[in-house]
Amino acid sequence: MFTSFSTALSALTAHSTAVDVVGNNLANLNTPGFKANVVAFHDLVTQSLGAGGAGLGETQIGFGVARPLTLRQFTQGAIKASTSALDVAIQGDGFLILKDATTNATYYTRGGNLQVDKSGYLITPTGQRVQGWMDNDGTLTTNGPCTDLVLPVGSLRAASATQTFSFNMNLNSAGAAGETFNSSIEIYDSLGQGHTVGITFTKDATTPNKWAYSMKFPDSDVKTAIAPVTGTLTFDSSGMLTDPAADKPVELSITGLKSGAADFKVNWEIYDGDTPRITQLAQKSAVSANQQDGSAPAQLVRVGIAESGTILAQWSNGVQSTVGQLAMAAIRNPESLVSVGDNNYTLSARSALPAIGTSGTGGRGNIIGSATESSTVDIAREFTNLITLQRGYQANARVITTVDEMSQETINLKR
Repeated sequence: MFTSFSTALSALTAHSTAVDVVGNNLANLNTPGFKANVVAFHDLVTQSLGAGGAGLGETQIGFGVARPLTLRQFTQGAIKASTSALDVAIQGDGFLILKDATTNATYYTRGGNLQVDKSGYLITPTGQRVQGWMDNDGTLTTNGPCTDLVLPVGSLRAASATQTFSFNMNLNSAGAAGETFNSSIEIYDSLGQGHTVGITFTKDATTPNKWAYSMKFPDSDVKTAIAPVTGTLTFDSSGMLTDPAADKPVELSITGLKSGAADFKVNWEIYDGDTPRITQLAQKSAVSANQQDGSAPAQLVRVGIAESGTILAQWSNGVQSTVGQLAMAAIRNPESLVSVGDNNYTLSARSALPAIGTSGTGGRGNIIGSATESSTVDIAREFTNLITLQRGYQANARVITTVDEMSQETINLKR
């Protein structure tokens, strides 16, 4: 009978721990990326009484309940949109990788509320640095070691001189002899100064499928006028360009710029690979698309994280570039991770080694930009558990009261 005291006390302790777990779950009802804990009770060793002994187990009395185990359930939380371009949510398995700048400790998190500190580091709200790969000189390599992600906050994008330009266009085959069509495109020098290059197309007076072109650089932009670049375009009976050949781009050499920029050469790419960009069909002469690869200097406008964890920078000149990539870690048994607060986890002795890679590969989930993952706490389930645990606690408290009364009766027998 007297073991009932310790048995009931063990139950009170276990139920108190379980109530603490429920309380922690409810406290984190609105914590992004939080994963709810469940409690697993298990009994203590029993003793066998009577002549049968332990082998037959005719009468077995347990010693109560052990301290319950807490199991974190890494189920998928709801994805909800966010107004921050740096917020991310993970849909599927995996974790973001973090480094503590002070201790160099590695953490893992599902919380996607990210921000930028004064030095440009991409960090969590509690200061841990997010890991990934940076774009170095236009090359983003994701098979090397991870590093701190540093965003180009407040930086200036240098100018880039134009090397090639092109027009996708049609010249009117039904046009009259001597008909002209004019087009132009803005190109940039090494200082980012824009210059408008004009091209005039003139239908040949004697050959129906032939046009002459004259490409002219503005005289006002150079110290000495540059002679126009001239040539002809010849089309077949289907309106397809046959001359010049695909391996002969038209080159414009620009020297003596008044802006002080370096001399440079620009190629007019008439072909896209082996496909002509210019046709001659019975429609009005018009340009359907044009492009050039130079750019003016620009200020950073905004930085955001796109789908798959790509970090994109948008500049004031309209250029958008990739500056980094978030890394993700896949851990086969995430239930073994140890929570260290701040939405972070560390590896335990039972944890499998993390497999690091990009979003959507190797069993890793997908990163969704401008979104966060909600907590997996179910308020209805937690309140149900709370009522059940309260009743269990009350029942075991009643056991202690009853055993105490029985003990008093036993003591009174000798009187």
